[in-house]
Amino acid sequence: MESAARRVYMDTKNIPLINREISWLYFNDRVLQEAGDPTVPLIERVRFLAIFSSNLDEFYRVRVATLSRLTNLNEKAKEILGYNPKKLLNQIKTIVVKQERKFNNLYENIIVKQLAEEKIFILNDKQLNVTRGEFVKSYFREKLLATLVPIMLDEALQMPEMRDRAIYFFVRLTQNKKTRLALIEIPDGLSRFLVLPETNNLKFIILLDDIIRYSLEDIFFIFEHDSIEAYSIQLTRDAELDLDKEVSEKFIDAVAKSLTKRKKGKPMRLLYDADMPQDMLKYLVNKMGLHGESLIPGNRYHNFKNFISFPNVGRPELENVRYPALPVDGLSFGRSLLSFIAKKDYLISTPYQSYDYIIHLLREAAIDPRVEEISIAVYRVADNSRIMHALVNAAKNGKKINCLVELRARFDEQNNITWSRRLEEEGVNVLYGIEGYKVHSKICLIKRKEKEKSAYYAIFSTGNFNEKTASIYADHTLFTADKRLTGDLVKVFKALVKNQLPKDIEHLIVSPIDSRPKIYKLIDTEIKNAKAGKQAYMILKMNSLADEHVIAKLYEASNAGVRIQLIIRGMCCLIPGVKGYSENITAISIVDKYLEHSRVHVYCNGGNELVYLTSADFMTRNIDNRVEVGFPIYDEKLKKEIRDIINIQLEDNTKAREINIQNNNKYHKTHADGLVRAQIDIYNYLKTKP
Repeated sequence: MESAARRVYMDTKNIPLINREISWLYFNDRVLQEAGDPTVPLIERVRFLAIFSSNLDEFYRVRVATLSRLTNLNEKAKEILGYNPKKLLNQIKTIVVKQERKFNNLYENIIVKQLAEEKIFILNDKQLNVTRGEFVKSYFREKLLATLVPIMLDEALQMPEMRDRAIYFFVRLTQNKKTRLALIEIPDGLSRFLVLPETNNLKFIILLDDIIRYSLEDIFFIFEHDSIEAYSIQLTRDAELDLDKEVSEKFIDAVAKSLTKRKKGKPMRLLYDADMPQDMLKYLVNKMGLHGESLIPGNRYHNFKNFISFPNVGRPELENVRYPALPVDGLSFGRSLLSFIAKKDYLISTPYQSYDYIIHLLREAAIDPRVEEISIAVYRVADNSRIMHALVNAAKNGKKINCLVELRARFDEQNNITWSRRLEEEGVNVLYGIEGYKVHSKICLIKRKEKEKSAYYAIFSTGNFNEKTASIYADHTLFTADKRLTGDLVKVFKALVKNQLPKDIEHLIVSPIDSRPKIYKLIDTEIKNAKAGKQAYMILKMNSLADEHVIAKLYEASNAGVRIQLIIRGMCCLIPGVKGYSENITAISIVDKYLEHSRVHVYCNGGNELVYLTSADFMTRNIDNRVEVGFPIYDEKLKKEIRDIINIQLEDNTKAREINIQNNNKYHKTHADGLVRAQIDIYNYLKTKP
């Protein structure tokens, strides 16, 4: 199987590529653009700052951590790798420092001032009058003081371990030129924001950080001092796991143990208040053994991911309009969904349309006396998942339930472990995947007895079985009883139950067994038609495009005259518009109120257009190292619906940016009459379509 995949690898020598880490940083800059866009409601701009910050945390925990491990490679290894990790880390730091400056300017000089124009004031510890100061002190003594225990630092002792991504104050007390140093961890179990009493229609908010700054004297009252100063720092650690990959209870324990190790991973980034005196910064660097590329100057507030919950104490218009989820034509919550699906396929496009259809279908299967078995693969689930509750109830009703839980879903491992144990306690047959491969598919199969025969109903999706993220991730889900698709899915689950890779798949595109050759075959058809003078094009939408061999194949297609339009939300290592390689390739990225998460492939196929949806991006890990499922759309009406949605996205001239050789995130211009904002226009299209 593996050798077959290797035979179709392309020659990638000397093709134009942008480094994936650098490309990802340009994507995060698009998120920062949204925070700076005056047409975005003000509270939403604050939340985009939070998304930018959270993204950057994960980037350092995973990608920079990996690069850091590679810095000790010899020159030959670096040649094979294609870049020098040390130089790349320095390049990353240069970009990140520039972005942090942009971030700080946006927050301090623009957003805070515009909040003030809305009569919303973010106060710091120096801006409290007597009345508000007493309110803050009262809150501090009731809610905070008991949770704060400073760690006094001693030059002779080792620096205590700091928790990953926690916020600390690095404190210095001075008396007669003698100093004491301390660390205070900011508690994360409380809201980061305290709304103060309103005065004359003026709203006031203070951050937890500044409540503590205001009350430092109450914390260090036993030490005599002339002055006290506190500077915010945040450490980001290596988040990668070193796992025993044996698929067993031992494997679950290994994941659980490795999660505790993650908190103590190697320091990757120290984000510090740029106003901190150099001698204090030098102390931290020496004590923690930090390197220059890991030092990132910031402002007085870190861990901006908490700003995702910044309270709107002002006008409703300061947030995005909440659109009600649309119904799917032909489906009814008051009737059996299985009876509808038996007759035709249905497409649910979330969050525009209701995710409750997926919940409702599983709840129906759980109580239907003729349903015998449910098989499902889950990657990320909600904390209090209604999906999982439906599976538990199905098991209690005597159904056979096979649930593959991917324990290695990064940063969701603990939640998945908790659910896997709960499912096992309820009698569910819990599977843990295939050694060496993550199962990233979003698939479900319902087996039902009909007229003494087994009938199958399938759910295929581009997104996770997660009702929480479904409200903000734009994805497509297919309900089908088409025997071509369900027949293949039966083979997929039979293999997964045996901890094996599936084989003899005809209609689905399944990684790692046949994605690469099937994708190449589809591209080759376009190349052949282009060379024959026929119409040839591809439209490819995904989160990330990084596999060098696929990129080489796309360059080959472009050179043959195939027109290729890419919609890539995140990293894109392909460079459009390069003479001799990609002159027929254009690429855009849409960043807006919803996270673009669907993966859609459209192939001209000589005029008989093919449309595929998939759980996989064009990344090496998705193609070669994960179990992914791509599925064709056979229903002509659904094909048109997907194509219409894609056409709207290609015409976006409001939230789409060009991906180009300049990496300047220039806003996309189209020939459309007036403004096209895809996410708003898609909602209106689904609301009004015949």
